[in-house]
Amino acid sequence: MELIPSFNKYIEESIINNWDNDALTDYKGTTLQYHDVARKIEKLHILFENSGLQKGDKVALCGRNSSNWAVAFIATLTYGAVVVPIQHEFKAEQIHNIVNHSEAKVLFVGDVVATQINADEMPHLEGIIYLPDNSIVVSRTEKLTYAREHLNELYGHRFPKYFRREHVHYYINKPDDLAMINYTSGTTGFSKGVMLTYRSLEGNLLGLREEILDKAKIKPGCNVLSILPMAHMYGLMCEFILQFCNGSHIFFLTRLPSPTIIQEAFKEIKPAIIVSVPLIVEKIVRKKIFPIVQNNRVRLLMNMPVISKKVKEKILELVKEEFGGNMYEILVGGAGLSKEIESFFTSINFPITVGYGTTETGPMITYADWTNFVPGSCGVRMNNMEVKIASEDPQNIAGEILTRGDNLMIGYYKNDEATKAVIDEEGWFHTGDLATMSEDGHVFIRGRIKNMLLGSNGQNIYPEEIEDKLNSMAMVNESLVIQKGEQLIGLVHPDLEEAQSMGFTVEEIEGIMEQNRHELNQMLPPFCKISAIKLHNNEFEKTPKKSIKRYLYQDAV
Repeated sequence: MELIPSFNKYIEESIINNWDNDALTDYKGTTLQYHDVARKIEKLHILFENSGLQKGDKVALCGRNSSNWAVAFIATLTYGAVVVPIQHEFKAEQIHNIVNHSEAKVLFVGDVVATQINADEMPHLEGIIYLPDNSIVVSRTEKLTYAREHLNELYGHRFPKYFRREHVHYYINKPDDLAMINYTSGTTGFSKGVMLTYRSLEGNLLGLREEILDKAKIKPGCNVLSILPMAHMYGLMCEFILQFCNGSHIFFLTRLPSPTIIQEAFKEIKPAIIVSVPLIVEKIVRKKIFPIVQNNRVRLLMNMPVISKKVKEKILELVKEEFGGNMYEILVGGAGLSKEIESFFTSINFPITVGYGTTETGPMITYADWTNFVPGSCGVRMNNMEVKIASEDPQNIAGEILTRGDNLMIGYYKNDEATKAVIDEEGWFHTGDLATMSEDGHVFIRGRIKNMLLGSNGQNIYPEEIEDKLNSMAMVNESLVIQKGEQLIGLVHPDLEEAQSMGFTVEEIEGIMEQNRHELNQMLPPFCKISAIKLHNNEFEKTPKKSIKRYLYQDAV
């Protein structure tokens, strides 16, 4: 494939080539065509330019998935500013932390976020812009106020007769220019701003285009459903950037998507490819498919060699219809599929595959087309990435996954120490994940060195942040947060000496913990809330560095 000198040229060419095609739709709402997107981008560029925003300045973006979020994101990149996506479910304090740490000059906010944040806590911001209509929430400069009040007039002066394809010209970036800072967390002391260059975006785009779009023959105009949060690199790259540069028609679920809503959208939109986290796929299969196929009659037919093939074909057709009936494959990432679901899919030859990546690699490291999927694996290395297992016998003994290549970040923003801790002198990124690798290059995740958990909709959950808050609460000596299905459980070793001195019964300690839980959840985003706190009588076992041996307690509840 011919390389293009500037990543922004891919966006520019897609807009020009798909000018009159549908581009972005808020599900059950309005649709923007590619020329509508271009005009909105141009207006934001005029706003940026006349408010004094410089190339390389930071622009933060915090709101639910929507067409307007997508436009603001593209406008920032193609202007040459650095985009800072922020999870809309973060608490106000976390949003303030990221805006301040990133030194953002402008913050775009969605309707919900706009009511939660406090501009006074972000003193260096020059302005806050409301995503639904690009109105000004807060302006601290006369230039920004003037630019927004006279935006249509300024636009008219620049394009007195019309705005057409030939007017679309975007910032020509260099590969190593900083494009994004994506924060792995929002809490001071845990936040790490992953610095991704245009080279990383292009590496991911070209790798995925070659591996997915070309093989799947996904052409411009195909429908795609955006399920995952675009503030995360997985959804941002695989569902949005890849598809927009392909000329696809992208539908956004603008509210927190439940499996029921997602399935309804699948059937209506009939996406050409589906990108998901495991829990969404598993819920649909367990709720809609298993009740039909897991009965005695079907099991009997499946065991009859003469007709089992036809039965499997019928089941395959049924399952495909539940996912819209038109997808080339379902790509699952963020975690592995449950063995039961994976075995079911492979038994009926369903087009399922699993990929692997990290925010630091923007995100892709491994992937395999569904026709090359090996159960239990997460694919083979992307063409522009090197991958090795830090083990004397990678096929049989798990070791840490190391990777380097075009996709890799240049480091953590204003945190050289953290950067040096994960990227060694030879340029290898230490992922913190354990795996083996087969002779033909398929990677099999065997565990995590890192402790990150994954929410049901792809949100990153860092248990240390929750534990840090919990450990400061009444009667808590130490704590450990574990995940059971979709629920987060807090294991607490209480302060037994204090409890004894106060004469508390077990029931009274449990009551205190329940109160702690309510107070804790008020401080956390919805996807981090604790479902229950369970008492743990003994002190947790620790390593020589006094870190809790988490793996010993994964089945403690």
